[in-house]
Amino acid sequence: MKSLVAGSVASGALAPKGLSGQESTGPRPNFLFMIADDLTFRGIRTLYDQEVSTPSLDRLVRSGCAFTHCFQQGSWTPAVCIASRMMLLTGLTTFRAEPATPSPACDFTPLWGQTLRATGYHTYIAGKWHLDPTMLQRCFEEMGPIGLGMFESTPDAYHRPTPGNSWTPWDEKLKGHWLDTKTWQNSPHDEIHHSCRIWADCAVDHLLHRVPRLNQPFFMYIGFNEPHDPRQAPKEFVDMFPHDKIAIPPNYLPQFPFDNGFLRGRDEQLAPFPRTREAVQLHRSEYYAIIAYMDSQIGRILDALERSGKADNTYVIFTADHGLAVGQHGLMGKQSLFDHSIRIPWIIRGPGVPQGKKVDELVYQHSTFATTCDLANIPIPKSVEFPSLADLITGQVSPRHDAVFSRYQNYQRAVRTPDYKLIVYPQVKKVELFDMNKDPWEITNLAANPALKTVKEQLMQRLRTFQHELDDKLNLDHPAKQRPVES
Repeated sequence: MKSLVAGSVASGALAPKGLSGQESTGPRPNFLFMIADDLTFRGIRTLYDQEVSTPSLDRLVRSGCAFTHCFQQGSWTPAVCIASRMMLLTGLTTFRAEPATPSPACDFTPLWGQTLRATGYHTYIAGKWHLDPTMLQRCFEEMGPIGLGMFESTPDAYHRPTPGNSWTPWDEKLKGHWLDTKTWQNSPHDEIHHSCRIWADCAVDHLLHRVPRLNQPFFMYIGFNEPHDPRQAPKEFVDMFPHDKIAIPPNYLPQFPFDNGFLRGRDEQLAPFPRTREAVQLHRSEYYAIIAYMDSQIGRILDALERSGKADNTYVIFTADHGLAVGQHGLMGKQSLFDHSIRIPWIIRGPGVPQGKKVDELVYQHSTFATTCDLANIPIPKSVEFPSLADLITGQVSPRHDAVFSRYQNYQRAVRTPDYKLIVYPQVKKVELFDMNKDPWEITNLAANPALKTVKEQLMQRLRTFQHELDDKLNLDHPAKQRPVES
């Protein structure tokens, strides 16, 4: 079926403007896009967390521009990655992306990779996709191995720590991220490699052997399954983070105080109830280890880009689909609207990008589609609802959003400004209000504070305005009249 973007954009018709806003006579820029799975915004050492080790991502931050308040707009499914990636690939806001996943209606929606491909880009993917396979084929003309939505390990990888459980992250016999190269890389050698290494091997090979022969700009999409559980990594990386030395987060709780709609879902089964400090330390240490290993493989990809001779005209973008609690607020997963779950990294490096710049404005990760079109001077499809961030990178314009919205199924709604966050749990008639400047770990609920009554009312009104703008049909006052989505 013919797509709208293919019919509306002629291949190679426009020269790129880049970040200067001036039309360029040179070749169009390349894009190397890397996306992690479950990486919270605090998962990069140079930006936030001094426990984790991320020298490669730190290097990217120093050489580029980091958006410190980047969010994803929520999910209609417990697999938050599906919703987040659907918004990324279509540019549709959450309630319009939902019915297109998957749907024949999506056949008429211009997709990100498809848009670049239709204008002359060579498009390539390796790693996690987790969306409709027909969308994959429309976006990419060349593919490496495509990862599963998630890798399952043996049952004892979960519910830890428990007595007698000897599961270890580095044991290659325990499957999960440890993959057979004969199956995944068509290798003649019978070896076991980590999925992260396999995706990086494909990226390095493509950059060094395929890209130099191209007579067209390239778009590479590398989807890491890391640091999603099972959180496996080589032993030397696990040894970097002895679990008894790991700090307990300030917002640690043995259990979440009320029903948020997903207290017994799959992600919350990863550690015993109630959460002990020992369990939180164990899971966070393995979380850091797999992040560090992913970072080492990202370093290999960045080095290969330099060796390819294409780095000077390539925008490197790194982000994640969503964050993760890993012991915060008594939670283990991402099915909540605290910053640890909806706030993610977004870093860009490339021609015209200021080095070491940090942007604190509220943005959505799903603006990536429009941003790359802007950078390449490609018309942004009219269906794309998230605005470009291109001029924010150079600080040329005012903030994009006065507030951002997020949702989790019909159980949770949130509105976040630079100063406050309001979370509404309509099914159980609970409200939380946090001062994000004084309380960035979202510990003290101020919803009953009379001094903030006006703030609470204003945020509730902003939330209702968001609902109207985004076609959110949930009645916050009478949610029982609408059937909640089952977890």
